Amino acid sequence: MEYITYDNRIAAVDNGEEVGEVTFAESECTYTINHTYVDDCLRGQGIAAELVRRAVEEIENRGGRVEATCSYALLWLARNRGRNIEDTPIACPIRTKN
Repeated sequence: MEYITYDNRIAAVDNGEEVGEVTFAESECTYTINHTYVDDCLRGQGIAAELVRRAVEEIENRGGRVEATCSYALLWLARNRGRNIEDTPIACPIRTKN
């Protein structure tokens, strides 16, 4: 699996095909992870976790503050960074890649 970092997203690429992504929007040094996607046939293999981990690392390397509206990213932050998600709205619908 190869991970490619773009301006506001990180893609997971397997054998030349994009199979997952995490996207994040920037506003005044705050980056909001707003979407995480992994192809159905590859779910459960840790790819989404790796995408979010890389996004958090990239945001922090840019000197930004990490926030999330994506439900998966919110759970990842709670599990891995001790963030409290009880009062955070979840605004990331499950979508399929076309």
